[in-house]
Amino acid sequence: MNSLGSMAWRVARFPLLLIAVLSLSACATLFADIDPPKVSVDSVRSLPNAEGGPRFEITLRIANPNKQALNITGISYAVDLLGRELVSGVSNDIPRIAAYSEQKVKLEAGVNLLQVLRLITELGQTSTDNLDYRFSAKIDFAGLMPTLRVSEKGSLSLN
Repeated sequence: MNSLGSMAWRVARFPLLLIAVLSLSACATLFADIDPPKVSVDSVRSLPNAEGGPRFEITLRIANPNKQALNITGISYAVDLLGRELVSGVSNDIPRIAAYSEQKVKLEAGVNLLQVLRLITELGQTSTDNLDYRFSAKIDFAGLMPTLRVSEKGSLSLN
């Protein structure tokens, strides 16, 4: 390539590089003002047994602290007790959560019976007054908003 062609390539590369940098910075600022939703477990109740293993209904309270609505395409979730995943499920039937509002979302979850048996065995061998639990969820949003992972930990007293 001659020096004139090389110079033209350098000049042509600069606008392309500038456009790429501006595009990336624009994408980064799209989500700069988005705060993660606040997710808490509102209630857990047993569902009637319908030919399968035990099922639970978990009601989440999701608060949207943002000026735009949240369109959730799906949630996968699990409940651990003493580090054992006992309850898990997925749902794609999540209502739109309006800006600066909160919504109760009901999810169904199944029980891992093998883990329940292991937990019962472990509880029989140790003496503890508290059961540590953790609720974790992966929330996927419609559009360009990144996936959000939330976790709530606590302890249940056996006394």
